[in-house]
Amino acid sequence: MHVVEEDVLIIGAGLSGISAACHLRKALPTRSFTILERRTNIGGTWDLFRYPGVRSDSDMFSFGFKFKPWRNAHFFSQGADIRQYVHEAALENRVFDHILFQRKVGSANWNSHTQRWEVKAVNEATGVAEEYHAKFLMCCAGYYNYDQGHRPTFAGEEQFKGQIVHPQHWPEDLDYTGKRVVVIGSGATAVTLIPSMAPKVEHITMLQRSPGYIFSLPSVDAVTRVLQKTMPAKLAYKLNRARTIGLAHFMFKISKSKPAVVRRFLMAMVRRQLKGSGVDMRHFTPNYMPWDQRLCLVPDGDFFQALRSGKASVATDTIDRFVPEGIALKSGEVLKADLVVTATGLNVQMVGGMHMSLDGQAVNLSEKMFYKSVMLQDVPNAIVVLGYTHASWTLKSDLASGFACRLLAHMDKHGHATVVARAGAVPQVEGLTVLGGLNSNYLKRVADQLPRQGAEHPWHNKQDYYHDSKVLLEDPIDEPGLVFEPALGRDDNYKRRAKGGSTRTEKGMVIS
Repeated sequence: MHVVEEDVLIIGAGLSGISAACHLRKALPTRSFTILERRTNIGGTWDLFRYPGVRSDSDMFSFGFKFKPWRNAHFFSQGADIRQYVHEAALENRVFDHILFQRKVGSANWNSHTQRWEVKAVNEATGVAEEYHAKFLMCCAGYYNYDQGHRPTFAGEEQFKGQIVHPQHWPEDLDYTGKRVVVIGSGATAVTLIPSMAPKVEHITMLQRSPGYIFSLPSVDAVTRVLQKTMPAKLAYKLNRARTIGLAHFMFKISKSKPAVVRRFLMAMVRRQLKGSGVDMRHFTPNYMPWDQRLCLVPDGDFFQALRSGKASVATDTIDRFVPEGIALKSGEVLKADLVVTATGLNVQMVGGMHMSLDGQAVNLSEKMFYKSVMLQDVPNAIVVLGYTHASWTLKSDLASGFACRLLAHMDKHGHATVVARAGAVPQVEGLTVLGGLNSNYLKRVADQLPRQGAEHPWHNKQDYYHDSKVLLEDPIDEPGLVFEPALGRDDNYKRRAKGGSTRTEKGMVIS
């Protein structure tokens, strides 16, 4: 059995995992750490998704890392540019030396006797089982299943003569030139696919069950260009970042305090985009208020440009069944198609799908709350990184990594070996999960599996960057709710047991 002994074990080398590693390198350079990554490259979502036009639906000044300027003037950048940015961050901070690729993590058990996490994984390149022991665990595996996107089964699929593709598993050689395409779904993926595919297809239709809010923003604005041209890169990035975070925060807050006003504003923006196109506004009039579900942002109105061109259209209906020539709708209409893209969403999955336990007893995540939205109740020496649902993911992952470094430094200073968050008498809020109050279908499907929120701070997740910045980066670490304990005196013996009679094969790797 292979065994690795580290101070910190990071699960996942996507945005969150690379952020965590960079924070550790900068703040705690003497701490050893290893990153376990299932895939063969870093980047997470941005390495996985390769469908046409894949891009960020958050502005890059808040989506980028706080410690690394985004030098491109474009707010919404393509997946390839984001992959390159993450790669540069890892290179600049010498993170690649700490990554072990093709490691599928199956379980993580906290051993209270050794005060270690015992993580079991498989090297998928060799099939060899491995075990990793760590004082501290950082789960940066995102919040959805990379292996399988959400894919409903539709009646009559076997009769369809064309091809069905899910964006999460886009074929590299897929040629859609001159084809009739139907995209099922109306989220961020769908509104990206439509303008990206429209120039090559015969026609492309977005088929939605109900409308959502689609908001157009310029991909580059004058203020950004002026700041980047007249100021040092770090200062320009800092100012652009502060500006975009502030605007997004304001938009979310006013959407919640004055939803009718924001709704009228968004509807007016859509009407202006569709003027003269003949497209019916019923396709863009949601039956919910702004930010009850995520807004879909499109750069430079490219989605609406595709509609105005006549190469794209929208159908609002429900699917009755697939037929040989396409999709039959409940209304009786048949959408003819050679290619159907099921942009039907993702499958939410916590902690990378690994089995988490405490001294062999399984942890039921749906029974746990989140301390300051970064630590699972009753689970020692662990940070679980989850980004925002209404703002960029990286804003929160950077804060979580900053807090983790502060917490580890505090434990070093005071001689603590373990820390655990205890809720005491704080009650859970019925029906409110750690991912917030959105009523999106992908969250509804797994609401009974997600960690909960508590009724009061620090167990209530406000989804507020300014609040979280203070709570995670400024407030004292040793606050009520956290319980610290010293080492049990087994540390030296434990290390000797783990390494006895061993030979080293990879960085940090030993075979017992």
